[in-house]
Amino acid sequence: MTILLSVPNSTGQETLSVPVVRSRRRTISIQICPDLSVSVRAPKGIPEAEIRAFVRSRLPWIVRTRRKLARDAGSLSGIPPLTPEELLALTARARRDFPPRIALFAAQIGVSFGRITIRHQKTRWGSCSAKGNLNFNCLLLLTPEKIQDYVIVHELCHRKEMNHSRAFWSEVERVLPDYRDSRTWLREHGPGLVRRLPESG
Repeated sequence: MTILLSVPNSTGQETLSVPVVRSRRRTISIQICPDLSVSVRAPKGIPEAEIRAFVRSRLPWIVRTRRKLARDAGSLSGIPPLTPEELLALTARARRDFPPRIALFAAQIGVSFGRITIRHQKTRWGSCSAKGNLNFNCLLLLTPEKIQDYVIVHELCHRKEMNHSRAFWSEVERVLPDYRDSRTWLREHGPGLVRRLPESG
């Protein structure tokens, strides 16, 4: 399923082709990538009309976010991408620094976890598999420590709720009452950090 979305740009209007990816999730979400493309993730059984209505209701947010990403891209145009050596150094630091903090928060939340993997990705800050294996983006080390803690807690809370339901966010809020600030920070500043990845990254 693809939604054609007409949005304003600097020269008038443009038509976006927005793919819809269905999966075993409970809520609809919209993702805007650093290249300004838009995609939608939705539960398998939800009617197409409901998805289209949700996307239309979020059109002002889509427009605002794409404009901000475009502005950020301009302001970051003079910042060089990270070198392979810098990426290796970030990865090594993350492998050293993250496990103790993950263990600390896991004890606080009351969950266990499996293998910890550090990568440099363009679409994810972290993930948690059904087996409890954790993956984190080394670019998190370019963010404030508060943001790193949010991503760690977010993934560990998936050990209790493998979804983004109300129960899941309640678990996150129990540990980090101001998690919404960190989530907003990542949405606003994360794409700029991702642009520092080299093309081969």
